[in-house]
Amino acid sequence: MNASHGPVIGLALGSGSARGWAHIGVLRALDELGVRPDIVCGTSIGALVGAASASDNLDRLEDWVAGLTLQGVVGYFDLSLNGGMIKGAKLIDFFRHHFRDRDIAELPRRFAAVATDLASGREVWLRDGRVLDAVRASIALPGLFTPTSRDGRWLVDGGLVNPVPVSLCRALGAELVIAVDLNADIVGRHLKRSSPPLAGERNPAPDRLAAALMSRIRDTLGELAPAWLEEEKAAEPPSLFDTIATSLNIMQVRISRSRLAGEPPDILITPRLAQLGLLEFHRGREAIAEGRKATQAALPMLRGAGLAG
Repeated sequence: MNASHGPVIGLALGSGSARGWAHIGVLRALDELGVRPDIVCGTSIGALVGAASASDNLDRLEDWVAGLTLQGVVGYFDLSLNGGMIKGAKLIDFFRHHFRDRDIAELPRRFAAVATDLASGREVWLRDGRVLDAVRASIALPGLFTPTSRDGRWLVDGGLVNPVPVSLCRALGAELVIAVDLNADIVGRHLKRSSPPLAGERNPAPDRLAAALMSRIRDTLGELAPAWLEEEKAAEPPSLFDTIATSLNIMQVRISRSRLAGEPPDILITPRLAQLGLLEFHRGREAIAEGRKATQAALPMLRGAGLAG
């Protein structure tokens, strides 16, 4: 369904780092049901997937995501000690060479991304300019990716202020908004992994990508590496990365709940993604499958809104 045959449909794709590949599964499932959004808005990883969808590049993105390996993901990490662990230049250069970067106004569907003004803490809606510039600003997760400069302001991840951009969809003219919240079940996820399993429960594997990133940072810093970069040991406090990741999880969950309560979507899709680590981008197939599954679970709501048969 689209704007010419019914309400103007907006799709709000939320933040969630590697969990964001689930958005691909959501988009695939919606398309198979005949639900084709007129407006796509995204925050952080939602901006990346949303840009691919709005520019008709979802097939290419899905092929790339499905082929990602642990080693391949680490290869995109260009380390930085200035404003964040990762510059992000390698990743954006890859997309510039393999995807057509256009002006947002030229896209087949309306698109916008959310970022945060680092100085003021204000929400910034990126509705013009180059697509990849908007995506790069929206994915600048504090402490991980370096901030990006735009119009004299330093911008960071939009998940700090608006993890699920329902309000932006409405502002662009959406009459019915489908939102995808990636953070519904993630609080305490990293810390639970470091706890012993219950009787009959299998202990989940560690976040190998986070460990690889920490190892690469230690190798880069050499003897300058501080003690807090050492790997977590049993019966000791959570590691640096677990502390950061879990804190970000808590923040995004709390903000998401608050924003969604005040600006509720018409339909909310919530993939179950607690098993995926913050940086486990190489587990894309699993995330995509969860996105499809969650969309199927939301079928009664879609039918109730007259969007699916």
